[in-house]
Amino acid sequence: MSKTPIASREAALRLALAARALDGLDVPAFVAALTERLGAPITEAKLAGITSDDLCELLAGEFADEGCKVGASEEQLKEAVRLLQGEGVESDVFPSIEAYADGDMPGSLRVAVAANRGENLDGHFGSCDRFLIYQVAKDEIRLVEVRSTAETNEADDKNAARSALINDCQILYVQSIGGPAAAKVVRADVHPVKLPTGGPAREVLKQLQARLDSPPPWLAQIMGVPSASLARFEAAIEEEEHA
Repeated sequence: MSKTPIASREAALRLALAARALDGLDVPAFVAALTERLGAPITEAKLAGITSDDLCELLAGEFADEGCKVGASEEQLKEAVRLLQGEGVESDVFPSIEAYADGDMPGSLRVAVAANRGENLDGHFGSCDRFLIYQVAKDEIRLVEVRSTAETNEADDKNAARSALINDCQILYVQSIGGPAAAKVVRADVHPVKLPTGGPAREVLKQLQARLDSPPPWLAQIMGVPSASLARFEAAIEEEEHA
């Protein structure tokens, strides 16, 4: 079982800001009420489903005497819901998500980055708090999702659960990953890349982006195109055929 009912720092931040919007609601009581309603652990995904009606019912329920005030205005409720859903939450803890729909970036790659704080590659595969999910094209990098790893910690096979969490990605960047874990990532059809120095995620991805025009063999295989060396060889043959 989780040691805390809150799954991540992002969820904790949303709860604290929402409590502040509700005239300084008692945070422990608020967490207790939400845990009773949503179940533990409280994740960003669960908070994203909260509505104004849900919040109003919760504040008027049995937890009201524990510090959850009932007298919130409609605007306060709406603001609290927005914060619980992550809207307007800006800090080094929770990077902003950019809108994305399938087909928006033709030919792009989906890349996962192991992270703990902010928009950084600063996580180890087996212990990172979340994966930042990017679409990377030759002319654009877009952060499309942040996936908490909290629920994978309850799995019988944590590495398999984490691999499944990113199995729609083609590449994974981590600071470190063990051999058995890497094998499970590969079995999920994801290519793991270790970068022990870490750094800002977008700077790391710019290096990947710069290689898309002339990919090394491992990247060419992922992209389904000839590698840089093979492409030069094929070009030479074509020139000879037309000479």
